[in-house]
Amino acid sequence: MKTDESHKYDYLLIITIAALLIIGLMMIYSATFALGYQLYDQPTYYFIRQLLWMGVGLLVMIIFARVEYHTWRRLSILLMTFTLLLLGVVLLVGQERFGGQRWLLNGSIQPSEFSKLAIIIYIADWLSSKGEQIRKVSYGLIPFAILLGLITGLIVLQRSLSTAVLIALTAIAMFFIAGGNLWQIIASGILGGGTIAFLTAQSAYRLTRVATFLDPLNADPLDSGYQIRQILIALGSGGLTGLGLGASRQKFGYIPASHTDGIFAILGEELGLIGSLAVLGLFGFLAYRGFRVAMLAPDSFGRVLASGITCSLIFQAIVNVGVVTASIPFTGVTLPFISFGGSSLVVTMASAGLLLAVSRRTMPEDPQEKEERREADHLRRRNRGPRLPGPGRRAKAKAVAR
Repeated sequence: MKTDESHKYDYLLIITIAALLIIGLMMIYSATFALGYQLYDQPTYYFIRQLLWMGVGLLVMIIFARVEYHTWRRLSILLMTFTLLLLGVVLLVGQERFGGQRWLLNGSIQPSEFSKLAIIIYIADWLSSKGEQIRKVSYGLIPFAILLGLITGLIVLQRSLSTAVLIALTAIAMFFIAGGNLWQIIASGILGGGTIAFLTAQSAYRLTRVATFLDPLNADPLDSGYQIRQILIALGSGGLTGLGLGASRQKFGYIPASHTDGIFAILGEELGLIGSLAVLGLFGFLAYRGFRVAMLAPDSFGRVLASGITCSLIFQAIVNVGVVTASIPFTGVTLPFISFGGSSLVVTMASAGLLLAVSRRTMPEDPQEKEERREADHLRRRNRGPRLPGPGRRAKAKAVAR
């Protein structure tokens, strides 16, 4: 049998990631050259910063892709402990920006971004170690709810409800994929939805955002409805083919944070519906390759881990596009691989590297090795395994047919 080193990476996944990064660089330069000239007398200021962060992210991605992914399982408790400490530190000494206390080192680091990947690794380890006991309320749902409540609670205290919701959605999806009871998941969803509604009702600016979402065209065009109106104007101006790369008008001070949360609007204005659909298609293909990696992973930890990473990236993209198209209430979430932001980009590329590490164990070149993996997985699993099918399911089906 060949060693793990002979396995290939998922090169189609690499090409997809590279395409999104290149589009991101183009859009960041287009969206920020006027802002860079205005603030720093340097049109390429934001572009160069993003390029530097991308270099750091590329190095991190290569390291994560080369390290055997089970290494992170052995470090999951340490990572989780460090994450909780970091989230506590930012509440004590973090800098406040845009109404939230989420940043360290003069706005260079956002701990809640780094927590996303650490939480996925820890939850994948925790869920895969439970086996069939995950279906029991006392062993599965209750400890899971306490863990998730602690993590998201610390992030909510930073006034970053959107990040907390994304983490909760990803964790619940992982719980389902790992084999959690469907009724328990529905109950968790109802409880989580009630919690979000309560937190929204306690915050005036969140209530305003919800009211604006329900009737964006009649909201105050100079106050609560300003940002979403300008974003919709940008999208509408793009038409089918767009105004052309660099030709956006709304980026000249009309859309706040046009290079971060609102970059999809600038993309739609310059590249039109065709360009927007192309980007959405890349994210759709990323989801397909990510779940394919998960389905072919050799063990439950790899399956849940790859699924969690894929869900996290896709959920974040869905929320960003949903906000820009006024499909969901406005919230500040970056578009993975494309939006400007150091912490966000590095963590996104680290997640991609970890996904590639799992893919290196899921693309065997030798038919004999593939059959051995299927037989081993068939012996390891029973009737109540994870919902995401692994390579052992096909071998099991053949054995039953015989």
